[in-house]
Amino acid sequence: MNTSNRSGEATPHLKRVLTLWDLILYGIVLIMPIAAVPLFGVVQKLSDGHAVTTILLAMAAMLLTAISYGRMAAVYPSAGSAYTYVGYGLNPHLGFLAGWAMILDYLLVPLICTVYGALTVQRLVPEIPYVVLAAAFAGTMTLINLRGIRTTARTNFVLATVMSAVIMVFIVLALRFLFHHQGWHGVFSTQPFYDPTTFRVSSIAVGTSVAALTYIGFDGITTLAEDALNPRRNVLLATVGVCLFTGLFSGLQIYLAQRVWPDYHTFPNLETAFMDVTRVVGGNFLFQALAVILILANLGSGLAGQAGVSRLLFGMGRDNVIPRRFFAYLDPKRNTPSFNIVIVGLIAFLGAIVLNYERAAELINFGAFLAFMGVNAAALRVFYLAPESRASRRLFRDAVAPAVGILFSFAIWVSLPTPAKVVGGCWFIVGTAYDAVKTRGFKERPVQIDFRES
Repeated sequence: MNTSNRSGEATPHLKRVLTLWDLILYGIVLIMPIAAVPLFGVVQKLSDGHAVTTILLAMAAMLLTAISYGRMAAVYPSAGSAYTYVGYGLNPHLGFLAGWAMILDYLLVPLICTVYGALTVQRLVPEIPYVVLAAAFAGTMTLINLRGIRTTARTNFVLATVMSAVIMVFIVLALRFLFHHQGWHGVFSTQPFYDPTTFRVSSIAVGTSVAALTYIGFDGITTLAEDALNPRRNVLLATVGVCLFTGLFSGLQIYLAQRVWPDYHTFPNLETAFMDVTRVVGGNFLFQALAVILILANLGSGLAGQAGVSRLLFGMGRDNVIPRRFFAYLDPKRNTPSFNIVIVGLIAFLGAIVLNYERAAELINFGAFLAFMGVNAAALRVFYLAPESRASRRLFRDAVAPAVGILFSFAIWVSLPTPAKVVGGCWFIVGTAYDAVKTRGFKERPVQIDFRES
């Protein structure tokens, strides 16, 4: 980072060194190449056997939203992402609520990693009770973070590479399995996309609302806008490119899994159904290899998520957004926000007992798609409705694309099951009341949430 003093030198800024391919690789590592694997069985059930269709429909919504994120990142490069875009593009109070939604999502990441990590371990050692495994998983994350250890980008890159290798082995073996047993008809079929005997729009909508979790995290690319070469072009292309790659690569995995095991009613466990498919095509070795990868991936993601939200809570406490004495406490020996780490660990454990994977995924998507609607609406206003945009605005690019993005995101959000809406709605009521108190009835600007801590 370039430095400056107060004598009139330039404002400090980050060096622009990241190319388009650097941004794309970062996004792929962030989302992970096996993002759709944990969702397979659950989405198959919800969509009545049309999981690959829901993956592709969710991709359409994400592509339009990615365009809005990329364009807004060029105007407002900040770690706040949706919080910043909605706050500046629409209204500061709506921006606060977008940030409030992001906090819920951040709190749920360690929880959902605990759920799936514990379930995966249980497939290897079924004699250990789930509650014990959930406690062990959440406890391990908490102890490691209390020691000040965080996963690094290099570790995540290595993990993503190994995941890709395992998935590529699965793809090759699945193709061989299908061709050997059914010929070309087994490899190429329209049934995973459309089965007239089970196709129902309502089921597809519900399945899509959960399948969208595959893409959660793509917006992290926009936080690198200050580091990117030609950010107006590259951040936009990277966010769209990552969504497209994720949708097509995930769609291929799920398509093959559906062809190998089309009857979702016979899965031993919906949450770990993809593992059973790998056993069919690759035997116990591939089954165990995928299990190990999933355990490590969830541990790594949970560690990073717990550390990130603990730092976010610390920043909010330091700025007195929430009680400073508790949330801004740092362990004097290890310089970690230990109280926050323990709280997040307890939430992960208790939540893993109360919520299953499906319910946790629905809650994450509740906040995420409200934020997505907000970003699309902000892009519509900034690039088309604002008076200063009149000279350069274009109907399709600046109005139609974000408007359709809003409609797609709303359609997915409204399809979420009622329990997710109730719990998410309660979270928003608390956030709205908090904002009202802090701003004396919305008369002052809302408190600022510094997402650079996360």
